[in-house]
Amino acid sequence: MGTALLSMALLGGALGLILAIASKKFHVDVDPRVEQVTEALPGVNCGACGYPGCSGYAEAVVLSGAKPNLCAPGGADVATAVAGIMGVEAEAAEAAFAVVQCQKTKVATRYSYAGLKDCRSANIAGLAGGLIGCTYGCLGLGTCAGTCPFDAIKMSADDLPIIDEDRCTGCRQCMGACPRNLIRVDGEKRSVFVRCTNQDKGALAGKVCGKACIACKKCEKECPFDAIHVTDNLAVIDYEKCKLCGKCVKVCPKEVIVSLRKERTARRKAREAANATPAVPEPAAAAAAPETTETKEEAS
Repeated sequence: MGTALLSMALLGGALGLILAIASKKFHVDVDPRVEQVTEALPGVNCGACGYPGCSGYAEAVVLSGAKPNLCAPGGADVATAVAGIMGVEAEAAEAAFAVVQCQKTKVATRYSYAGLKDCRSANIAGLAGGLIGCTYGCLGLGTCAGTCPFDAIKMSADDLPIIDEDRCTGCRQCMGACPRNLIRVDGEKRSVFVRCTNQDKGALAGKVCGKACIACKKCEKECPFDAIHVTDNLAVIDYEKCKLCGKCVKVCPKEVIVSLRKERTARRKAREAANATPAVPEPAAAAAAPETTETKEEAS
């Protein structure tokens, strides 16, 4: 019995020694700025920055030189904080917003769904064609709204997601939640977009939805910059060419192409005004100062 205990003690000591040596030999020094950047980030772990979560982005900033302004949910404040930790200047990043590419107007319901209130489940259950007449359209069960960590999506009375751009940070969580890929996130300046993804032929698309692209090509013919073309029965905007003139919006017979340019411009100006440093009032002019005895004597 004593021999067994002694053997176990020696074995335990040997293993402890090996672990101690291994920990020293394979120890990797971690830059303390990684933790500092991680703490400065909002912790949403949305992946909008292009890295696996906030910790992954923090490591990329510190170890690989990633830009400090890639955190969409954090915005300018987080970009400034991260830049301060890294000792660099923060470049302003363009705001980005989610856009729902569906208007679901006069779309018939094919059958009632009694399953889990989740668009992904309903989409799987509707393999035979879906719950609604448009096989591309929004299912309306609010999975995107429930996924949004910033409460930026509300469901309308017609069961369509409405984006609140005052709350939206462009984190892209809703994009991953939509099983029909109806939500995209684009920069604030891309304010003209096609709110439809239906690729059926014009007659069929127009039959299942009151605001579906019917591939009439009026937008394509009207655009003076060759920035929009009908591809696979659907109008597609080339944002490298688009000048936001709005001519395609005006000629679209189904109101599929929409513009938020005025609203976004007004919001951006209000945001810039709110963030502007108030001007320091200039000191009163000497002429406005009260007269003194010396002043009277000089005047005389």
